[in-house]
Order: sequence, then C-alpha cells, then structure tokens
Amino acid sequence: MLFAVDVGNTNITVGLFDGKKLIKQFRMITQTSRTSDEYGVFLRQWLSINEVDGSEIKDVIISSVVPDIMHSLISGIIKYFNVQPLIVAPGIKSGIRLAIPNPKELGADRLVDAVAAYEMYGGPIIVVDFGTATTHDLVLEDGTFSAGVTSPGIRLSANALWKGTAKLPEVEIKKVDTILGKDTVSSMQAGIFYGYVGQTEYIIKRIKKESGLEGIKVVATGGLGKLISEATDAIDIYDPELTLHGLRIIYDKQK
Repeated sequence: MLFAVDVGNTNITVGLFDGKKLIKQFRMITQTSRTSDEYGVFLRQWLSINEVDGSEIKDVIISSVVPDIMHSLISGIIKYFNVQPLIVAPGIKSGIRLAIPNPKELGADRLVDAVAAYEMYGGPIIVVDFGTATTHDLVLEDGTFSAGVTSPGIRLSANALWKGTAKLPEVEIKKVDTILGKDTVSSMQAGIFYGYVGQTEYIIKRIKKESGLEGIKVVATGGLGKLISEATDAIDIYDPELTLHGLRIIYDKQK
C-alpha cells in the first residue's frame, strides 16, 4: 500500500492507496513543533483504527510547502514504517514540462495538482486550488505548465478583515441568499463569499482571454473549493481528492 502525504500551510492531508484506489484519507493541523515519534505513532494509530497493519505500507510519497516539519515527518516515517519516502522536488519525473523562468520556485503542491488535472482530465486545463493561498495554474494541451496566478485564500482574506478592524466580528464563511446584507454579519458574509466568487470568475476569464484558449476546461480542488464551485459556472469540475491522486500518479511514474 502507498501513503500519499500532502503538507500544506494549514493542514497535512494523508491518503492511503491500494493500487490506484484511494481507500482512506484524513487531515491533521500542520504544526512545526511535532516530533518524529508523534508523527510515527499518530500514523500507526490511525492505520490501526482503520484495521490496516502498518507493515502493509510499502511506499510513501510526500509533497510539502512547509520545510520546517520535513525532518521530523521523514524521520518518523523511516522509524515507524521502515520506508524511505519519495519527496516531490524539482527534477522529479512528472510528465509535466515547466515552461517558467525558475522551475524551482514552483510549489510541490502546484506541480502535483497540475499532474493530476492533466492526467485525469486532459489539457489544456486551468487548475484552481482553494488553499491557504488560492492558485490558478494553466497547463497546455501538451502537458506544459505555462503560467500561474497566486492570490490570498478565502480564509486568509476573511481573517484579515476581522483581525484588521476594531469592530468587525469573526463570521462563518458561507453562501448567503442575497448580496444585499441587512446587518454586519450578513454584509460581511456577502462580501467575503460573492467577492471571492467574482475574483475566481474574473481570473479564469482573464486567463482564457490572454492564453487564447476560450474552450479550456477548469478543475478545482481545496477545502472551500466546493463552496465556490457550486456558485459559479466558471468551474467545470470539483475534485477534492485531486492532490492525493496527483501524488499517486507521480509515484507510479517513478517505477
């Protein structure tokens, strides 16, 4: 079995694969203070709860945008699973050509998403990941990673709103029935939600216009991606498991 681990700024997502089938997955908060033993024991216990013997984990692949936790995470996997993880890094065989000035600057998560979107849905395609930051990446018909757009994630933007003001409260991020807010909470929710939908639609529209690829497909993933994708016709597919499948595809390409 394969452990696919995606380390993001907010969460660590782990998927358990049996061949190409994603059997189980879970999320944990990303913390830089965990020890290798904490990672190893937690992963072992999670497997035990799901009635999987840790000895069945033969392979592990990790993509990470948080360098500070990698030593402990890798050490924990080696210690408790006796497996040397494969790390997604520049130069790894992915099937995607990076046509950008400095490929080393591209986050591992964006490469993984691009691989999954291209392999599973074909190109050309725009990949939108609603994470701590929201990214819009363009992959061409031949598998070339051509360009990307990075903006603050919806939670990051919302946090800035209530932390940067004296009287505005923290509110739930949700779709409201109307943009015509009648009180502080509903007006904030309308601004956060519809403002982000508008941003998403405009960026996608602009990418299509400047690339000349009007009929391009758009796939989205990430925590709040479902909420946004349900509110706009600009997104064709929402796939919450896109990143995990990208890790599995990259692992298979190394064989």
